[in-house]
Amino acid sequence: MNLCQPTTRPNTSVKVSFKPHCRSTITTRANNHSGHSEQQVKANSFKNSEATRRHALQCLLATLAATSTARPAFAASEGDKRQGEIAHTDAEWRQILSEDQYYVLRKAATERPNSSPLASEHRKGVFKCAGCGTPVYASEAKYESGTGWPSFYDALPGSIEEVSDKSIPFMARVEVRCRKCQSHLGHVFPDGPKPTGMRYCMNGLAMTFEPEAV
Repeated sequence: MNLCQPTTRPNTSVKVSFKPHCRSTITTRANNHSGHSEQQVKANSFKNSEATRRHALQCLLATLAATSTARPAFAASEGDKRQGEIAHTDAEWRQILSEDQYYVLRKAATERPNSSPLASEHRKGVFKCAGCGTPVYASEAKYESGTGWPSFYDALPGSIEEVSDKSIPFMARVEVRCRKCQSHLGHVFPDGPKPTGMRYCMNGLAMTFEPEAV
């Protein structure tokens, strides 16, 4: 899907316009009296770069995830080497996890946006890895990213591991795994809020939530 489809108009004044998230205007004017041409190039792209990156990524992931809540759109990098401190055979993982959890946690699938109740979970508590129960995020670090996936600006110390993910040829990403069992949790992007500036975009199926005791 090409997100930038230009529309051109002939004449001496030409405007090339793109959709709002990828806009560029080129104007060419001819001066018959002076015998020379003047070309003005106005680049006004990515004025809201943070929102643009987030929107484009959301559209891409939502499109890829639309066909299934749990089947992997892409295989994560080194997906067959997910052996951590807590290890199980593939057959054991299939017994421990639900089918949807298995494909997300062990095969790096991406759930549909807005499909997990954890995206709208606002109670105080701790989010844990659904594979091994390791606490990975505190509710205080959760925020509304507008993507449809549970998002956090920081993880609990020592709880996760970040791994280079080149499963999409044209988009290098950083995968987030549970440090103890190496299960796939989601990805992290440098467009989050303060104080870290990071957005940990997680799959709700990859986590469980334990509310704070009242």
